[in-house]
Amino acid sequence: MKLNLTRPIVFFDLETTGVDVAKDHIVELCYIKLYPDGSEESKTMRIKPADSLGNTIHIPEYTSNIHGIYDDDVKDCPTFKDVAEELKTVFSECDIAGYNSNYFDVPLLVEEFLRVGINIDLSNIKFVDVCVIFKKMEQRTLSAAYKFYCKKDLENAHSALADTRATLEVLEAQLSMYSENLKNDITSLSEFSTNNQNIDFAGRIIKNAEGKPVFNFGKYKGQLVTDVLRRDTGYYNWMLQGDFPLNTKQVLKKIKLSM
Repeated sequence: MKLNLTRPIVFFDLETTGVDVAKDHIVELCYIKLYPDGSEESKTMRIKPADSLGNTIHIPEYTSNIHGIYDDDVKDCPTFKDVAEELKTVFSECDIAGYNSNYFDVPLLVEEFLRVGINIDLSNIKFVDVCVIFKKMEQRTLSAAYKFYCKKDLENAHSALADTRATLEVLEAQLSMYSENLKNDITSLSEFSTNNQNIDFAGRIIKNAEGKPVFNFGKYKGQLVTDVLRRDTGYYNWMLQGDFPLNTKQVLKKIKLSM
């Protein structure tokens, strides 16, 4: 069953230097952009990981052994700063989908934008996480999902293009298989594939049952952010100086200013 779209949606997948949103960087990004008229465009780009000064960051061997991308493969590639404006155009005013994207790919992508000084507005975007739908329905990996739903073996797993294409095909198959449970519109799919109410993309701050920001980690987990900041004045500075994603710090600053 093909997706019922009212605006473009971007399926994307990342290969990275690691799995820490606050520290790691993108080395490959692939996207497939679908339009309501049924047309699509796709692109795969290799990205040289670099710090804020432009110094190249080493891709750890254990990570390269998983996705097959080594330092030599990206040494002549653009940095994220070089492609940031292009990617901002690709993702702007589009809904976003991926596999485990709500928990990793989207937070890391936003983090990369913030590192180069670009604040991409995703406040009105719908996020569809195919992994969450799959886990709620079947609880498997992407390769198993592809085998289960599409009746095919996933070739070149951990290749960004192969994983992205497989994610798109799995979602279309899910719509057909679960037609009585899943509505074919992005708003419904976004709501179904979201497990919590994140305020920051890393999920360090979430909404409680009353819709108010609460911490989702550490000694103040479950407590109102505003209450904590009033009671423990040093906690705010500790977080700003700590090893938290830039987006998390950005959200915290916004809450502090609202006080």
